[in-house]
Amino acid sequence: MPSHFLLSAQARTLSLKAIYKAGEDAAYDTFRRLRWPETDGEPVCPKCGCLDHYDISTRRRFKCAGCGTQFSVTSGTIFASRKLSFMDLCAGIAIFVNAVKGLSALQLGRDLDVSYKTAFVLAHKLREALSAEHRDATLAGEVEIDGAYFGGTVRPENRKEDRKDRRRKEHLSTERRVVIVMRERLGRTLTFVAKREAEGVKLAETHVAKGTKVYADEATHWDELEARFPDAGRINHTEAYSADGANTNQAESYFARLRRMVSGQHHFVTARYLHQYAAEAAWKEDFRRLDNGRAFNHVIRLVMASGVSRTWKGYWQRHQ
Repeated sequence: MPSHFLLSAQARTLSLKAIYKAGEDAAYDTFRRLRWPETDGEPVCPKCGCLDHYDISTRRRFKCAGCGTQFSVTSGTIFASRKLSFMDLCAGIAIFVNAVKGLSALQLGRDLDVSYKTAFVLAHKLREALSAEHRDATLAGEVEIDGAYFGGTVRPENRKEDRKDRRRKEHLSTERRVVIVMRERLGRTLTFVAKREAEGVKLAETHVAKGTKVYADEATHWDELEARFPDAGRINHTEAYSADGANTNQAESYFARLRRMVSGQHHFVTARYLHQYAAEAAWKEDFRRLDNGRAFNHVIRLVMASGVSRTWKGYWQRHQ
């Protein structure tokens, strides 16, 4: 009987043992090769694009021969002003990639032997880089759309007479948000965070191409989709999960991953950063068939292509 891809040796092409055995120089070369793939790791000035440079080997920096700018392999990227070694960064990314249903900052910090604060910011920088890949994408073909609520759990009072009906709007937490997912069948996944699922109609008008076959459930707010996408398919989940090709099974598959991530790993996710956790789950769902070595390289490329984070640079200095 054939085994699942993730159980096969082909899915394991990178290990922490290999990263630490190769050492700091190999990790540094990995970042150089993936930052400047067109020149096989040879530096390119981020200011003027000049290829001629001088090596400042004692500081792992370069000086542009054209404009005189000093820069490093992480200058202008999301890892600018990093403190961790390249070997620890590679290990952190490998651990992050291998955790297919998410990873808590506490566990990441223990694995790397760094503080919770360091691990927290590192993980969020990686999520920010992942979310940038499909930020302006437009979906086409066959697209499923659905929404699910996360966060804002209100604990019941101890005594029965003090308890409130937590289904009523006035008793809901202000942290409660809906994650809206639009997913191409055998394609990309886009996620958005809103206060109401009905906001997904406007999002679909912006991010789904005309002529696309859109599938949704029987919730009344999705009725407006049929005006924008006349060929929309609907599925009534009280009668069937799939009928004549109409279903939202891939959207539900995404939510299954996100729920396990939020409930099983993080336990608590604020509305402020829910969009980053949603983007992480979408990326891991889209690339679930990628072996971990290629997924590792893909994440580093995204990190090197992402500019300095305005959200996470100096995060703890601003939040004291």
